[in-house]
Amino acid sequence: MTAYTAELVTDPVALARLAGEWERLYRSCGTATPFQSHPWLHAWWRSYGRPGRLRLWLVRAGGAARGTLVAAAPLTAVRRPLPALVPLGGPLSDWTDVLVDDEHREPALAALGDALASAARTAVIDLPEVRPGGAAELLYDRWSGPRRTLPGSVCLELPGGPMNTLIARLGSAKAQQRARAQLRRLDALGVERRAVEPGEVDKALRRLQELHRLQWQGRKVTGEHLTDRFLEHLVRAAGPMVRAGDAVVTEFRLEDDVVAVDLTLLSPRMAGGYLYGAHPCLRERKADVAVMLLQACAAHTSAGGGRGTLSLLRGEEPYKLHWRPERVPNSRLLLARATTAPLLAAAVARDTARRRAKEVLRRREGRSAGP
Repeated sequence: MTAYTAELVTDPVALARLAGEWERLYRSCGTATPFQSHPWLHAWWRSYGRPGRLRLWLVRAGGAARGTLVAAAPLTAVRRPLPALVPLGGPLSDWTDVLVDDEHREPALAALGDALASAARTAVIDLPEVRPGGAAELLYDRWSGPRRTLPGSVCLELPGGPMNTLIARLGSAKAQQRARAQLRRLDALGVERRAVEPGEVDKALRRLQELHRLQWQGRKVTGEHLTDRFLEHLVRAAGPMVRAGDAVVTEFRLEDDVVAVDLTLLSPRMAGGYLYGAHPCLRERKADVAVMLLQACAAHTSAGGGRGTLSLLRGEEPYKLHWRPERVPNSRLLLARATTAPLLAAAVARDTARRRAKEVLRRREGRSAGP
């Protein structure tokens, strides 16, 4: 009978050394997304991790020393606003999850659940942005202690396929004609795109950040995307991911100048546009940047590989809604024990208060924008 053993890793050096084993586990978990890949998580830790806070729970089949890695919960300890264990990747990850080898699902989940139940005696386990069907949902279903599900962010998704398929989704013949005219406009301008080689990723992502800064100049932007540590995270993560086929960096050129750069993350099931930068000259020349990026991203779902979904990831911006995507809400899963049930209640109360405040602000803004 196979033994399943859980262990806690707190040494960042050990996290780095897990790359090969983690890769095998990642490929063996059908619900995994690029945000659970080792390059993404390790790069995040190097840029954002706090000394002494790593909490990596591993489950091995066949013994702790040489057993096969069959489940993992990559977490870090935080103390504010409440003592909690939260996923590596933090707010930079559109989806968070645990990893479980599909062939060892039930015993691996049981061992991982027992390990996390012990950890939950002193801190709430807080898993935000869990995608529907994620492995963390299976863990939640089996949890015997206090637990709560709260709403997460909304991701927008389109069916995978060529650009013509996406254009056909538009609501009217006029909208479809306009989209095709925009594609012709890009061709007439001579906009060319190419996938960046792994050795060029560093330079391309630095250009992406420069262009991102330019496109948002004078407007509200996520400030973290313009920081050095965020850029370092992207560079460290994207290079290995591009080599492994888990990401693609695309440059768009106009008259020999790089005028846009896009980072798309890939999994066997989907392609997701993560971040881009575009020079304002594209809009000045009436090039539709959204159409340009969507066409490039769609190519990664129609070129084979079984990717049936083109994800626009988090956020319901108007340019995304124009394509009539499906709304796919994430969930925030909270797990506790009797000793940490008050912390769970406090987390729920904070979340409720935050959502009410956002709703009040939204209504005020709506009234101020009225006639």
